[in-house]
Amino acid sequence: MSASPEPTRHSEWLAYTDLPTTHGVFAMHIFRTTLPDPTQGFQEHVALVHGQVEGVAGLPVRVHSECLTGEVFGSLKCDCRDQLDLALSEIVRRGAGIVLYLRQEGRGIGLTNKVRAYHLQSRGHDTVDANRLLGLPDDARSYEVVPEMLAHFKVPSIQLMTNNPDKLAKLTALGVQVDGCLP
Repeated sequence: MSASPEPTRHSEWLAYTDLPTTHGVFAMHIFRTTLPDPTQGFQEHVALVHGQVEGVAGLPVRVHSECLTGEVFGSLKCDCRDQLDLALSEIVRRGAGIVLYLRQEGRGIGLTNKVRAYHLQSRGHDTVDANRLLGLPDDARSYEVVPEMLAHFKVPSIQLMTNNPDKLAKLTALGVQVDGCLP
């Protein structure tokens, strides 16, 4: 009988440091993910870990997508910065948890297309309509790296910090055991 093939590995752990933040100290882990098109190279994603997480079932986890305009420049077009701050604070309050910070700007369409969509939004279109006018999907985010990142920390199940039913469905379809959601 032949051995089962190894599952396709999308990411590898690269580095770690303690990161003091305004919310508390987090262990910052960097993962590199190879992109589907080899000519595009790779992305680096971040896991911010607070407290003891290994083997903890129902661990609070926020899966957060990068938002340069909101998190760095303080754009009023979104609440991404507020969501990230709330997740970090809540994880510290609970004593343990992880923020998986995925480098997929603008719902996965990239910064340039996000700026183009913002321009259309300034002319009265909502986010979905702007993306469609640009020939882009409503949401191009991928969560394939999430199960691998959680497995690295030996997290058997999570409480997903989200109010997004689509994110919940996509993570569950990838095999992430979600015990419930936290707003």
